[in-house]
Amino acid sequence: MKWKQYTIQTTTEAEDFVSSMLADLGIEGVQIEDNVPLSAEEKERMYIDILPQLPPDEGIAKVSFFLEEGEHGTLLAQVREELESLRMFVDVGSAAISEGETEDKDWINNWKKYFKSFVIDDILIKPTWEEMPQTLDYRCVIEIDPGTSFGTGKHETTQLCIHQLDKYLKQGDRVLDVGCGSGILSLVSLKLGASAVVGTDIDPICMEATRDNMEINHLPMENGSFFHGNLIDDSKLQEKVGGDYDIVVANILADIIIPLTPVIPSRLKEGGIYITSGIIDFKEEAVKKAVTEAGLEIMEVSHQGEWVSITARK
Repeated sequence: MKWKQYTIQTTTEAEDFVSSMLADLGIEGVQIEDNVPLSAEEKERMYIDILPQLPPDEGIAKVSFFLEEGEHGTLLAQVREELESLRMFVDVGSAAISEGETEDKDWINNWKKYFKSFVIDDILIKPTWEEMPQTLDYRCVIEIDPGTSFGTGKHETTQLCIHQLDKYLKQGDRVLDVGCGSGILSLVSLKLGASAVVGTDIDPICMEATRDNMEINHLPMENGSFFHGNLIDDSKLQEKVGGDYDIVVANILADIIIPLTPVIPSRLKEGGIYITSGIIDFKEEAVKKAVTEAGLEIMEVSHQGEWVSITARK
């Protein structure tokens, strides 16, 4: 499908106002380009090892939005009208709108050239679009297509979790994967011998991506159940998920792991293992505190780069 791309020349001061205005008009998928340095919080939330060097911030921003061909006439006129109205409250700059054309594949598929096969321990993780290697000296092979959800397995946090699953998972274990993303940790668990996995994520797109990846890997769908929702405070989801798991794995972020951890003991059987990652190094002590306050015993702390994995036992 071809789309029309419209880019508004504006100011960094106005970019949030412009984005909000577009949302109010029902336009989604806004893209913002500016040279504003990232805050410490934004850097923590980004899964990028080396941040790009930006040129000086000159207060200029580009806000792009995308419309299907044929729907841009009246809506584009509304955008121009609303931009002029915004001038009463904020400096929107020239607010000139340039036009281009793009396709779904431009933003959905271009990243694939950066995702190549790699090995963790003796587990091969390969993208679906690469050929299967002729020599299969691996205990298992995971084929993955993240789609639009997070999780190729290549990030340090995911690799830390896979190392721990490889170490602690036993044949026939039941695994709960909190924040399952593309399902990479669920797939690894099943390939390593888990009898069943249950996954949760706050992003509904992840449910479809995970089920697709189960099918790609020829894993029985009855061995995996995946639910949309927030396990921290959704009592209905907690009831669906249940308990008595041998392993709970959560590769999220420290600020989510901390409030999540108190609900984990009731998900685990006695002696069950809690594997966490997505923890930036300066949040390590805060997560340790949450884990011990939940009554869990810390068994192991692993590091890879600036990322931390904490493994505990009930």
